[in-house]
Amino acid sequence: MKKTSGYYLFLLWIAGFLFFSCKEVQPYLNTKLSFEERADDLLSRLTIEEKAELMRYDSPAIDRLGIPAYNWWNECLHGVGRSGLATVFPQAIGMAAMWDSQQMSEIATAISDEARAKHHDYVSKGKRGIYQGLTFWTPNINIFRDPRWGRGMETYGEDPFLTAELAIPFIKGLQGDDSKYLKLVATVKHFAVHSGPESTRHSFDVYPSDYDLAETYLPHFRRAVQEAGAYSVMCAYNRLRGEPCCGDKYLEDLLRNKWGFNGYIVSDCGAISDFYRENAHHIVNTPEEASAKAVKAGTDLNCGDTYAKGLIETVKQNLITEAELDVSVKRLLLARFKLGMFDPDSEVKYAQIPIEVVDSENHRVLALQAARKSMVLLKNDNNLLPFSKEVKKVAVIGPNADDNEVLLGNYNGYPSKGITPLKGIIEKLPHAEVAFAQGCTLAEKLPYFTVIPADYFYTDKTLQTKGLNVEYFDNNKLEGIAKRTRVDDNIDFVWWNKAPFDDLNPEEFSICWRGVLVPPVTGEYAIGGEAFTGYKLSVDGKEVTQGRDQHHARKRYEYVQFEAGKPYEIEVEYVQDKTEYAHVKILWDVPNPNLKQEAIDLARNSDLVILCMGLSPLLEGEEMKVNVEGFAGGDRLDIKLPAVQTELMKEIQKLGKPTVLVLLNGSALAFNWEAENIPAILEAWYPGQSGGTAIADVIFGDYNPAGRLPVTFYKDVNQIPAFDNYDMQGKTYRYFEGKPLYEFGYGLSYTTFQYKLRTVPESVKNGEDISVSVDVTNTGNMDGDEVVQLYVSLPDSKLQKPIRALQGFKRVHLKKGETQTVKFTLKPHQIAARNKANIPVVETGKVQVSIGGKQPDAGSLATGNVVEVFIETEGDNYFINE
Repeated sequence: MKKTSGYYLFLLWIAGFLFFSCKEVQPYLNTKLSFEERADDLLSRLTIEEKAELMRYDSPAIDRLGIPAYNWWNECLHGVGRSGLATVFPQAIGMAAMWDSQQMSEIATAISDEARAKHHDYVSKGKRGIYQGLTFWTPNINIFRDPRWGRGMETYGEDPFLTAELAIPFIKGLQGDDSKYLKLVATVKHFAVHSGPESTRHSFDVYPSDYDLAETYLPHFRRAVQEAGAYSVMCAYNRLRGEPCCGDKYLEDLLRNKWGFNGYIVSDCGAISDFYRENAHHIVNTPEEASAKAVKAGTDLNCGDTYAKGLIETVKQNLITEAELDVSVKRLLLARFKLGMFDPDSEVKYAQIPIEVVDSENHRVLALQAARKSMVLLKNDNNLLPFSKEVKKVAVIGPNADDNEVLLGNYNGYPSKGITPLKGIIEKLPHAEVAFAQGCTLAEKLPYFTVIPADYFYTDKTLQTKGLNVEYFDNNKLEGIAKRTRVDDNIDFVWWNKAPFDDLNPEEFSICWRGVLVPPVTGEYAIGGEAFTGYKLSVDGKEVTQGRDQHHARKRYEYVQFEAGKPYEIEVEYVQDKTEYAHVKILWDVPNPNLKQEAIDLARNSDLVILCMGLSPLLEGEEMKVNVEGFAGGDRLDIKLPAVQTELMKEIQKLGKPTVLVLLNGSALAFNWEAENIPAILEAWYPGQSGGTAIADVIFGDYNPAGRLPVTFYKDVNQIPAFDNYDMQGKTYRYFEGKPLYEFGYGLSYTTFQYKLRTVPESVKNGEDISVSVDVTNTGNMDGDEVVQLYVSLPDSKLQKPIRALQGFKRVHLKKGETQTVKFTLKPHQIAARNKANIPVVETGKVQVSIGGKQPDAGSLATGNVVEVFIETEGDNYFINE
């Protein structure tokens, strides 16, 4: 019997082998064919309905062809974003402050390692949703032309050369170096001329000059395409000279025909619906017309629902042809083939990256290195810093001292451990008494949230038992009989991608907490919660706040009047729905009229004071609802530090204690009183998961700061033109003629450096490269980094040109007493002005080259921190063909 059974099994095996070996492998699955051939074959098998669905960012599966569902929306601005656990590096503006191209490459490589590992882990579990793919809408390389823009924190600053030099290695690090497969797809955004205001971005029409387009708004995009090979471009919301960017054939012509871009274009989210919405551009009347306009202008992929609504009907109405759809669909298929999505994992080297790289020790170390390098020392009178670690009593004061949110910025992931400045200082000084006082809010009417402590919760109005009664359900609808019940101390939970208990489905569970809240003081409380998926908070049977957002774990709150000692019934519902960062926190801001005095008293009784002030992602960001004076829609109406912070600092300064101000923010600030009266100031940006450690390392001398400002810090908003004026005259260091508070490229060190010209030509023929080199010597008493900066001015030219322009930089490490030679080569286009026809011209005359640790001025030239030389260009004018 066994022999007969074995015989039949053998025959079945033979039959199966013959069936599968003889079965034809479809050409689009044949890895021996080129991606072009495979894409053409797969395209030929698609129906028009299927083609339209593939042009949606949330593309559904096409099962008959084995095409899985795919969501094109992913973020990795400074770490894999919105996808649960990830290493979080400094916000983009902080990375720019490193002025370190090599570090950008290493960060991007770490990010892409984590992104690849997470994607394949998701796929192994059958997950193919938003923030789980391989196409990333990063980096944001718009020019931060005005400090009022709330999204400027996402950029690499105000200079197109610096932006390109940082974006190129970042893009390459994301996309990898394999000769066949892309590691990820990097998407440069937002094309073009997009940089606020947030409130009008869906309707604003920009008319920049040809000169500003060529010199400020476009060159870094061109280099990202031509030098970095960015495989995707996101078109912007705004109009450019009458045409919405996602329907602008001029922009597509620039990309594809003039710059050689061969990837795909994706719309910003909802940008195509702006074509027909009445409160937006409203240049057409229907989704069908909008779809046709966008496709004809080369927008291959729609983030939004316009293509889903109108693309098929667009073809039926003969507004576009199916052949025009084919062009876009093939581009999108090619991207998926290049990512290896249709190939066995064994053939794609990036598919072998293990999930253990996520939040690995190597990546944590890299995040700390980046945070240290991003620190910009703005002031250090009488070498007050670094402080001695032998100090006994330290006061850490300010609303940004112990807030995890200011570490993360926006478009962020979630680290396993975030180190705030307070935590970093406590860890740095294990033998000192380190105490904290909030001191003030960041701004009037902006709450300072803490998790509601267990001390104020009771199971019922008898107030006999501490905590909250809780029911855990094995569905996401709070239905049926609870799977588990217990009493929780309070509501402060992070489950990541797991469930509270092993017998609950980690993707679908729900929880209800009920009990009593007894407030400690009488007054108006801000009370609310934070969660990705749905939650609802009710007090005495009345809903106070609720939220659900797949993109942001934003705090939501309302103001409620409470009486001290009075019991209030509280109920909190939480619904988990497939998020990778399952968490819920119930928060409040307790009225405290003594905040300022508590901080003053603490400072008075301490040996030194560390002030942690600035802004917050609750105040600046993308299209936000912010009801705070001086802020609107995520942008700022003024650039001053909120008055409530300065008022506190004035009182503390009167005490005469050794004091350092640490600023955490995403944009340039005007803090004139502080710059005059506080002896030491450190700009820390939104520094990522290890920001607190980096801040402590700098303040207490374990790291010598060398970051430089990637933006100009103005003294007053009235120094610059109106926010909605996109002309560059009067803005950024290249065209601003006033005296800033702190200039672009500025940053101090604990050591000193001197420069000496080594090789420089007296003259060159027009059209030739210029090679220069300098010797840089660390003349101080501490090892440290120096950021060597090269600026070009054209004093003889009467053509269109900036005051000066950064055209080279290099971050170098020098031991005390060490000298290094740093070399630069200037190409002709880097010393060109533009004539009336907007053509770059290298003219006969002087080229002024300045090299040093900052922009040139009389002081830096006198001390040898900057050297300057004039080089004669000779011969006929040299015209550059762009």
